[in-house]
Amino acid sequence: MNRYKLLLFFLGVVLTVHAKVTLPSYFTNNMVVQQNTTLTIPGKTKAGKKVSVTVSWDNKKYITKADAKGTFQIEIPTPSAGGPYTITVSDGSPLTLKNVMAGEVWFCSGQSNMEMPVAGWGKVLNYEKEVAEAQYPSIRLLQVKKKMAYTPQEDIEVNSGGWNECSPATVAEFSSVAYFYARTLWKELNVPIGVIDCTWGGTPAEAWTSIASLGQVMGFQEETARMRKVNFDKDELKASYQEASEDWKKFMFNRDKGFREGKPQWISQLQATNEWKQMDLPGYWEGKGLGNFDGAVWFQKEIEIPAAWANQEMKLSLGMIDDEDITYYNGVEIAKGYRHNSPRVYTIPAASVKAGKGVITIRVTDFGGEGGIHGNPETLFAEANGQKIALSGAWNYRTGISLNELPSPPVSPESSGYPCVLYNGMVHALTSFPIKGAIWYQGEANVGRDKQYKHLFSTMIADWRKQWKEEFPFYFVQLANYLQRVEVQPESKWAALREAQAEALYLKNTGMAVTIDIGEAHDIHPKNKQEVARRLAIQALSKTYQKEITPDGPFYQTHSITGNTFLVSLDREVQATGTPKGFILAGPDGVYYPASAVIRGKEVILSSPQVEFPQAARYGWADNPECNLYGKDGLPVVPFRTDK
Repeated sequence: MNRYKLLLFFLGVVLTVHAKVTLPSYFTNNMVVQQNTTLTIPGKTKAGKKVSVTVSWDNKKYITKADAKGTFQIEIPTPSAGGPYTITVSDGSPLTLKNVMAGEVWFCSGQSNMEMPVAGWGKVLNYEKEVAEAQYPSIRLLQVKKKMAYTPQEDIEVNSGGWNECSPATVAEFSSVAYFYARTLWKELNVPIGVIDCTWGGTPAEAWTSIASLGQVMGFQEETARMRKVNFDKDELKASYQEASEDWKKFMFNRDKGFREGKPQWISQLQATNEWKQMDLPGYWEGKGLGNFDGAVWFQKEIEIPAAWANQEMKLSLGMIDDEDITYYNGVEIAKGYRHNSPRVYTIPAASVKAGKGVITIRVTDFGGEGGIHGNPETLFAEANGQKIALSGAWNYRTGISLNELPSPPVSPESSGYPCVLYNGMVHALTSFPIKGAIWYQGEANVGRDKQYKHLFSTMIADWRKQWKEEFPFYFVQLANYLQRVEVQPESKWAALREAQAEALYLKNTGMAVTIDIGEAHDIHPKNKQEVARRLAIQALSKTYQKEITPDGPFYQTHSITGNTFLVSLDREVQATGTPKGFILAGPDGVYYPASAVIRGKEVILSSPQVEFPQAARYGWADNPECNLYGKDGLPVVPFRTDK
């Protein structure tokens, strides 16, 4: 062994002998520990080492010993709100955490509406002012890094080095709902507040649930059994997914009206039958007449190719397509595209470019959420010989097949929506860290699966409580109004998902922030996150902290029918901002019509000239209903239906 290698060897020995204990990534300077509880401090050191923990709030020394694997954990009682404190963990070489506060810790999770940062891609209302004024050293922020895992992990990864004091420098990329929630609690309670931002946009509830609990929910038994069978091996899961995906796509193609015996039928010439309609592109189709459609839609546009372009390569720029596309030109397949946010730029070979009519046909498949050909109008064009033809504007379209006609597509094991992967990678390790409660904003990714979500969501809440070993408060946001406004929409998938969310209120210690009045038709990420957080916070202030404040808007109680009038009784008085809106009424035929409403205290009297014998009423039952009924405290009436 030469001198250099010998030196490295001895340095390694010295560093190993004198290495400090290591703690989970969420034990850092500036952290908040939940007050008046028992804090578990896990860590690693050399096997058999004696480990001591000293906390400055009581100046006691707590001692334990690392096991044969070098792991240890020690339980420490936490004080009432206060600080700053220090926590020193030592195995002979001390590690000290500074500026530690005791207070209230809330776990804030969900998909993109909880993830949406104050600035960054979110840009909430008045975001520049909000960032500039976010100087709250008693509010502490911890952001969990996005991470998938097939088995539960013993630690998480964190952004920005761990816990940080809230400041203009730290809040801009942090969850806006979590921050505004913390700010409201801090102003009302005057104690340190810690919020944990554990979010991932576009993810369904099943990804956030442990396998033991998810395996008990209808629709997930087969996949969770498969995961166990292959011992969570990624390669085997991928192979299984590929096979299932190919089978599913074949099934879909065979039922798509645009195919016959596996061959596309609408690609050689411009279609002119009554089934074809027009849509202005670019733009998501949800706001352009297709509502909450998921599936395959065929688009066509005819352009006039100049003589100078003949036998020249032609570039086709199609903006971005959500999620997948097959693009044809004059009856010939040109390309296939994937990923919802990837620009589509294709080349048509020179031999295929002829002067005269050119027909572009695009089969777009969307598997959930927003769908269509989107982006800036300037990104849609055909180009050759130094000239461009704009492709934005009117396109013909026809639906090929709806996903409602098919079984659910398989989910890739590499997707953040795969069962259990976010619970494993982002939640599990934190279940030993005491929290006061959780707030949750999610559901968009489960729209269309309301019957399943009713059981899934309640199971996820119970699962988290089981993992934390604590029946903590759980407050959640009911989905906001979104998409094209339709006055009568009894088959609304968004309304059905909202009802499924509300089913979780049967669990004790839960609460729901209703946002049916503050959404935006063309933005799934409404900007008024301050009000969302306020409504969550008053749930906590009333139900957890016993403040004298009303947490909920009026709820439907019962109804009665007299002749052609339908009387709805709520649990308290209501009032409307203008003429009461948002009600629909149905007779014995089950067909709904807009209803006129007259408020009388806590009762609303409904009638409709189209409904002689009313049987059922609904309020706020649409993707984007116009709702203007509130309680005396200004909170909206909770959407409902009497024919549940």
